[in-house]
Amino acid sequence: MFIYGETSSSKMHVAGLLPFTPPADAPRDYLRRMVDDARRQEVMPPWNRKLAYPRLQFSPLHTWVTDTEFDFDYHVRRSALASPGDERELGILVSRLHSNHLDLTRPPWELHVIEGLEGGRFALYMKIHHALVDGYTAMRMLGRSLSTDPETRDARMFFNVPIPKRSRPTGAGAQSSNPVTATLRALGAVGSTVSDGVGSAVDLASALVNTQIRRDGDFGRISGSASAPHSILNARISRNRRFATQQYEFDRLKKLSSQHGATINDVALAIIGGGLRKFLADLGELPDRSLIAFLPVNVRPKGDEGGGNAVGAILAPMGTDIEDPVERLAVITAATRASKAQLQSMSPAAIIAYSAALLAPAGGQIAGALTGVNPPWPHTFNLCVSNVPGPREPLYFNGSRLEATFPVSIPIHGMALNITLQSYADTMNLGFVGCRDRLPRLQRLAVYTGDALGELEAASS
Repeated sequence: MFIYGETSSSKMHVAGLLPFTPPADAPRDYLRRMVDDARRQEVMPPWNRKLAYPRLQFSPLHTWVTDTEFDFDYHVRRSALASPGDERELGILVSRLHSNHLDLTRPPWELHVIEGLEGGRFALYMKIHHALVDGYTAMRMLGRSLSTDPETRDARMFFNVPIPKRSRPTGAGAQSSNPVTATLRALGAVGSTVSDGVGSAVDLASALVNTQIRRDGDFGRISGSASAPHSILNARISRNRRFATQQYEFDRLKKLSSQHGATINDVALAIIGGGLRKFLADLGELPDRSLIAFLPVNVRPKGDEGGGNAVGAILAPMGTDIEDPVERLAVITAATRASKAQLQSMSPAAIIAYSAALLAPAGGQIAGALTGVNPPWPHTFNLCVSNVPGPREPLYFNGSRLEATFPVSIPIHGMALNITLQSYADTMNLGFVGCRDRLPRLQRLAVYTGDALGELEAASS
């Protein structure tokens, strides 16, 4: 899907911006040594894999092969900010880097080592095609390349760290060399698969009925596939991107979560909704009805090491039609609680199937954006808001302290804004990425979410 979606304007890569403070004893050539050390180490799967047939974009079957002529200097690059090296200069550089395509004839990732930040700091901008890994997997891999010990000096770059192998089952569940036993076990697995498939189909049918037909009780709060208003977020996008960041103390969101019986994610949605309300009002583009967000949901079992993609989705209101911040949070909380309760009754396979059915009408939304003709019916969603849980302890790379993790995601035709949250240590980090030509002055939206957080805190005291 992510390979098929690659166009001159819609680029299917995600990224992360990681600012660091180097150790006090860092030599002047600290970054050069970092890159040289990584160059001497083996590049591990999946970072050495490329598409077998990259020029056949719409091949019915894509596979990965090992790049036997891996070019380290192409994938790992150094950049420097113009003085004064502040957040504005960093945002401009990342916006430019994120606007460029990945070369799909090579392993689809790049790492940019950015120096010249204020105070002698530096940043890593990691850019990865979504076909290679999802956000969950990327965070697991990042975690394996960092340390909680500031004195550690043997850390390796993420592409030098092997993925842990899944342990094989032992005892009664282990594979047998007996062909009869193996055959019986295989037949049992087929039967189990058929049973699981029937169960998933039932779950899916029930979920679609609850979402599209039933409007009683908790199910009445679930957003369906045709409830999003027309907005400037649903236009055709250009190839140009704009990136903005925001960071809040995690305890501020946690306190509001406890006060209102909401999740941290609900609180984040409420302040983003408040920020969007002001941002769109400034542009004279605030719809009468609430914007609807598409929320990706991780469907991996706990402890999964990751790899590939495994995500479902729900739709939720952003409360942009509600002025009162407490009321906005209450509406969002009720809606997400109902949607999550529905997913909890479903198998992972059913969740993915349900998500596909829920988002299928977005094809018309994308076509409308491409042609400039809005359909007479409502949109499926207006924007995407993701939450990727990150490490809760401060992390270090060879003595350099990681200050934040800012996600950089994917806008597409019909969805000109994508916002991703990522918790790290005692902070919540927000990355806003949008079409530069459709959403001017995107940094203002990041600022307005801060205003919305203050308003919610004031109304809750």
